Amino acid sequence: MYSIARRAAGDNITMTLRIRFTLCFAIAVVAIGADWPQWRGPARDGISRETGLLQQWPASGPKLVWRVQDGGDGYGAVAAAGGRVYMVSNRGLEDEVVQAFSVEDGKRLWSARIGKVGNPDQAPAYPSARSTPTLDGDAVYVFGSDGDLACLDAASGKIRWNRNVRAQLKGEPGKWAYAESPMVDGDAVVVSPGGPEAGLAAFRKRDGELIWKSAIPGGEAAGYASVVPLEAAGRKQYVQFLAKGVVGVDAKSGRLLWRYDDTSKGPANIPTALAHGEFVYTTARSMGAASLIRVEPAGEGASAKQMYFERGLPSTIGGAVLWKDVLYGTTSEGLVAADFATGKVLWKDETLGAGSVLYAANRLYVHCEDGDIALVDAAPDAFRQRGRFTPPDPPKHPRGAREKAWAYPVVADGRLYVRDLGTLWCYDVRATRRAR
Repeated sequence: MYSIARRAAGDNITMTLRIRFTLCFAIAVVAIGADWPQWRGPARDGISRETGLLQQWPASGPKLVWRVQDGGDGYGAVAAAGGRVYMVSNRGLEDEVVQAFSVEDGKRLWSARIGKVGNPDQAPAYPSARSTPTLDGDAVYVFGSDGDLACLDAASGKIRWNRNVRAQLKGEPGKWAYAESPMVDGDAVVVSPGGPEAGLAAFRKRDGELIWKSAIPGGEAAGYASVVPLEAAGRKQYVQFLAKGVVGVDAKSGRLLWRYDDTSKGPANIPTALAHGEFVYTTARSMGAASLIRVEPAGEGASAKQMYFERGLPSTIGGAVLWKDVLYGTTSEGLVAADFATGKVLWKDETLGAGSVLYAANRLYVHCEDGDIALVDAAPDAFRQRGRFTPPDPPKHPRGAREKAWAYPVVADGRLYVRDLGTLWCYDVRATRRAR
């Protein structure tokens, strides 16, 4: 339950959040197009700025445009831009590959090997490709499950450079190998090798040369989340959920500025943090709880002040999205809407179960762990479902009931992309058809 102090703190920051959200939205509308170039979208927050999308689906779901059924195994999402859809897959344990498909018909355009599958002897065993490609200009950047960080030509698939962070920086992944999607920021590509030398590291994007490495005290292993940028305490930072907690490092030097550990007591730190203004929302499914922290100046660094720590908030590996001061995401029981500033649950629904969530055009797209796809109002007052369907001919999960449909859904240029292992579906979700 909330303490009086926490309620008061929530009241005090609500107006700040609203102002920041409005400013961020106004900037983003101008700067962001219809592409989905990386993990969790253009701003790594699960938000699409597209308009003109269906607000209600037919009973059978939106129109299926094409389907790929031999895409290779993998749990990562796709990235889409420039008439191509990219994803990382594996064929057996020796070949982890990047593939590009045509947006028009799903035809495979090229495939390039980057390494092998990491930690094949993991237990429970889910050895497979896990990350999402990152698109930047004419290049695509990928981070393989065995620590292979590679840059490829987006049109041809030719490898420009490849660095293995396990070998170069004594990287230490978690027992389920690397699952991170690389972040491109300016001239840098940022990933989290883990281990004593480099909790995080930045590489020069044009040639893969090391810019800096951040030795986190204790030398903890990598988690399974991805880095997000943050502007707080007077400086640009990179926020990451490692094996023992959430850290913030200086974007220019990699120097550790702060850490927060209250949501990191389980074996798998998976959800990518949600950064908004000077606030960071962090959670882990194994904890079943979530925190909002405020990053504040502290001497030459910064500190993380806990605003709340509550159960019943979005906590599954599908992440959460923030829209107009309301947080949407799933627990193990179903979809939840909560006030971002206070953590107060506004409504919850148990018909969908756990899943991955993105926002586009006043709707939430939920890829349920049981494989269904749902369309739900992004509204704070009540749960209203606007469609739900099961993609045709879903793949069999060879690892049994514990293996779920974990890939994040993607909306790009009026199309919805849904992946489950080696199957990729493409749906037309435009409200009006337009010539291509």
